[in-house]
Order: sequence, then structure tokens, then C-alpha cells
Amino acid sequence: MKHLILSAVLFFISFMAIAQNDRFHTSFIEDFADSTSLYFRYGSTGNKTPFKYKLGVHSLTQPKTKILSFKIDPADSAGAGRGPEIISKDFTHFGTYATRLRVPRVKDIQPNVGAVVGYFTYHVDSIAGLSEIDFEWLIADPTIIYIGTWTGPTGALKRIGRTINLAKGVIYNTIYREDHTGIRTPLSGAQNQPQSISAIPDYDASSNFYTYGFDWYPDRIRWWILHPSTGEKIVLWNYQGSIRGIPQNPSHYRMNFWHTNKWSVETNGKSIEKPLRPYELEIDWMSYDPFKIK
Repeated sequence: MKHLILSAVLFFISFMAIAQNDRFHTSFIEDFADSTSLYFRYGSTGNKTPFKYKLGVHSLTQPKTKILSFKIDPADSAGAGRGPEIISKDFTHFGTYATRLRVPRVKDIQPNVGAVVGYFTYHVDSIAGLSEIDFEWLIADPTIIYIGTWTGPTGALKRIGRTINLAKGVIYNTIYREDHTGIRTPLSGAQNQPQSISAIPDYDASSNFYTYGFDWYPDRIRWWILHPSTGEKIVLWNYQGSIRGIPQNPSHYRMNFWHTNKWSVETNGKSIEKPLRPYELEIDWMSYDPFKIK
């Protein structure tokens, strides 16, 4: 009980400090149709190559659709944030997040490439620690989706995560671990729902645009995808039953695309090569709709 009270007090102090100094986004949809964005700023820490980031350009796969184009620079070094990245100008918090995107298609060009598409929230607070919720794709195998969160202070991070092959309807794992190298402990019960997922035939995040999203509540997080044929919301993971792993502090809304030389995709241990070409991530839109939490 003392631990819960202390956590609540620390969260309140942190929240009030942020609220006094920063603004929060209201509901929005950014369709990236213009050359500038009202809601996002560019935040790459890598090379300042102009081709990495362009708004309001026509999609090469859906010519009538204007997109945000991210192109990875083969000259960029490995590391999250080194590639193109956008960051919300203001904070976001509990609410529904959604996007429509298509990841790069590389299997016929460089099947062992090490590159990550990240759709996520991220902010480190000096008191509450890290607040991160993510969707990730390792583009060497675009049939697999990685979802989860990171919470806690630097040096004592906590991860809940699920890895899904959506083309096969296979859940490879649903786990909890501490820091990046901790023992993976399988989750069960309410923390492991649904326990099985039906395949979406021919799912390939690089072959078409798909709509993905997550609902962030104080006591649960639900990740989902819209079925490409029926529009039905398919729940990928409805994590609840414990607040462990659920971020409580506000965050920033983000998208990035970067080279990894350490993290290989579940189905291909060789997929850590440096990108050879400026592969393109196409982002149609991103939205945010905050909840009114009492």
C-alpha cells in the first residue's frame, strides 16, 4: 500500500511539473498533405540529409495519396533516432493512437538488412522514468509485429512485450523482463490476452498500407490492427490485470526509421546488415484522441 501511495504521489508531482511548463495536444489527425506539420517536428540525430524527410509527397505505391516519406540514409550510423524521426510538439497521454503506413519492401533487394520502423510514444521524466508504448517492424520480415512498453528509471527499465507473426497467426512470445538483458518471464492470465490470434492471410506490412493503433488507459493497453478486407478491429494484445509495465506519465508521440546492427528479426538471425539503399517508409496519417480520465 505504501508503495502504491508513493507511486501516486510521485506521478502527481511529475504530472503537475509537466502541466505547468508544457502543453498537451487535443484530438488531431495529421494527414501529412502539406509541406509542414501543425503537430510534429523533425527530430533526427543523424545525418542532415534532405531526402530523409519529406511531407506532402505522393506515394509511389498509391499515387493519389499524399504521405510523409521517411528514407533511411545508408551513411547513417546504427542507433534509434539516427534515422528520420518525427516527435509531437506537445505532450500526449491516455487516449487512442492510430496510424496508416506501409513499411519498405526489401526482401528481393537486401533480405538481411537491419532496419527498424518504430511507431510509438517516448519520454523520459526525471522522477517517473521512461514512458514508452510501441509498435515495431524489423523490415527484413514484415509479417512480424513487435508490440510492448518500456517503463522505469534508467538502469532499471522494465519491458512487457509480445511478438506476433500475423501472416501465420502465431504468437511467438508474451513476456516480462527487466532491462535489455534480463530473464524473459512468460506472462499469463489477463496479461496474456488474447491467447491466440487468427492469421490475416497474406499479411505483409510492406505490401500494402495497414491501419494500426493502441488504446492507452491507466490500467490497460490494447494494441490492434484493422482487418484490410472487413475493417474489423483485430486485437493483437489486450494487456491488463496489472499496472506493471503500463506507463503513467505523459509522453511524446513519435515515428522513426533506423538502422540496427544488434537486433535481428525473429525469423532471421543474420538481419543486421547496414542498409545499402535509401529504403522508403510511407506514412499516410497519424491521429490522437485523448481520453477524459476521472
